[in-house]
Amino acid sequence: MTIIDAHQHVWDLSRAEYAWLTSDLAPIDRTITFDELRPQLVEAGVDGTVLVQSADNVEDTALMFETARLHPEVLGVVGYVPLDRPQEAAAALEALVGDPLFVGVRNLIHDIPDPDWLLRPEVDEGLGLLERADVPFDLVAVLPRHLELVPLLGERHPQLRIVIDHLAKPPIGATESEPWASLMRTAAENPNVLAKVSGLYSAVGESGSWSTGSVRPYVEHALEWFGADRLLYGGDWPISMLSGGYRRVWQGLAPIFDALDVAEREAVLGGTAIRFYGLDAGRLDAIRYSAGH
Repeated sequence: MTIIDAHQHVWDLSRAEYAWLTSDLAPIDRTITFDELRPQLVEAGVDGTVLVQSADNVEDTALMFETARLHPEVLGVVGYVPLDRPQEAAAALEALVGDPLFVGVRNLIHDIPDPDWLLRPEVDEGLGLLERADVPFDLVAVLPRHLELVPLLGERHPQLRIVIDHLAKPPIGATESEPWASLMRTAAENPNVLAKVSGLYSAVGESGSWSTGSVRPYVEHALEWFGADRLLYGGDWPISMLSGGYRRVWQGLAPIFDALDVAEREAVLGGTAIRFYGLDAGRLDAIRYSAGH
C-alpha cells in the first residue's frame, strides 16, 4: 500500500508574506522546510505527500513548486489563484494546468471576514473556471456558514470537485456535535464533495488535549456519510506542531485506520488522494520503487 499524506505545508518568511503567522504561534512562526518533515514521514511509513498553500499569494505557491521539484516525495501542489479576480485566475490556471505537479486550488476563506465570500459574483466566476478546467478546490470550512455554502456551490457548479479540509473542524471535546453533524451530513450528499481526515484537534481548552477516543466519533461519522473512497488522510504539519506534532497525530489516528478493512484503509491512506488529485503516475511509480512496494 502506498501511504500518502494529503495535507502538508512549507513556508519561508523571506520568500512570501504569511499575515496569519504571528508571534502567538511561536513554535511555527519561522521558516519551515520539507527537510524538517522528511524524517517524520519516514518514521510513520508515509511514502508521499501533497503540499497545500499557506498564503493567498503567488510567492507561496512558487515556493511549493520549488520544494516539490527538489523532493520526489512531494506528489502534488494545491496552489493559489485569485478566485475573486477571474481574469488573473484564468491566466494563472492557464500557466499551471499543464504542470503535472499542480493538483488543486485553495484560498484562505477562513481568514476573510465575509463568510459568504464564495457566493460573490466574481468569486463564483472564479469557481466556474475551476469547474471547467476540472481543478479540485480545497475548502477551508471553520464556521457553520462555510459548510452551509457547500450545497449552494454544488447547485451552482455541479461538476466542481471539492474537498473539505480538516473535516470542517468538528467540535472535538465538546458535548454537542451540532450544527457540525447535520451540515457535514448534508455536504456529503454531493458525490463530488470529499473530506480530509486532518487537523483534528480539540476545540475545547488546549488544542493538544485531543485523544484517539475524542477524535474517533467524528471520523466514524465521516466514514458513514462520505465513505472511505471520499476521505483523505492529512497530517497537517507543521500546524500539528501546536497540537502534539506529527508523530502524535499519526499514532493517534492509527488505531482508527487499523480498525478499517483493507480496502477502506487503502482508500483513506492513499487511494482517494491519488484519484481525487490525479497524482502523477511517474512520481508515484518512483516512490513505490524507492519504498519497495
